[in-house]
Amino acid sequence: MRNGPDIARVAALLGDPGRANILTALLDGSTLTAGELARQAGVSAPTASTHLARLEQGGLLVRQRQGRHSYFRLAHPEIGQLLEGMMGLAERIGHRRTRTGPKEPALRLARICYDHLAGELGVAMLDALVRDGRLAPVDGQLRLTEAGERFVADFDISLADLRRSRRAVCRACLDWSERRHHLAGSLGAALLQRFQTLGWASREAGSRVIRFSPAGRAEFAATFRLTG
Repeated sequence: MRNGPDIARVAALLGDPGRANILTALLDGSTLTAGELARQAGVSAPTASTHLARLEQGGLLVRQRQGRHSYFRLAHPEIGQLLEGMMGLAERIGHRRTRTGPKEPALRLARICYDHLAGELGVAMLDALVRDGRLAPVDGQLRLTEAGERFVADFDISLADLRRSRRAVCRACLDWSERRHHLAGSLGAALLQRFQTLGWASREAGSRVIRFSPAGRAEFAATFRLTG
């Protein structure tokens, strides 16, 4: 296509293994230094610096300066959703870089995807919200229904705050392990934050894994009327 968005440029930025490793290291919404990203990507500091400059110039990363240090993060939640979708495609067509490790089952059950819940539990939550009429697909987009607005308020989440965000309130994000969609957008982020505030779940240090306590898992299942 000679006119319109230049997807080839984005694909070229993603196509280098070092840059792909840098981006996936930030998929949990974290902000890391160049040195930390070099270690995550398995490349030298000069190579990481080159990669970071290209990703920043390409609009995929944002640099934040604090004193003598520079910190990097994904430029927009949509980049995280793009990466998650590409991971799903790679999984589906058999392109895996490493063997299955001990954390694989935990990642598939529940993990953070930028700032929202992904994995089996994330997909189950979205399914339940649609099934119970709290979310509805409208013109290819997810929308909160009146029942959904009541649920959000009862769950002590400010609907006004959600709508003030520059992000969509509800957005479907393709889940790499389940190959279906989980809930992103400001609502997805607020729900995960609420689970952590309530003590139902916590982020595993140094990992994307989200661990639900037994009591938290039970509360989660009751809230979304999940069985099994």
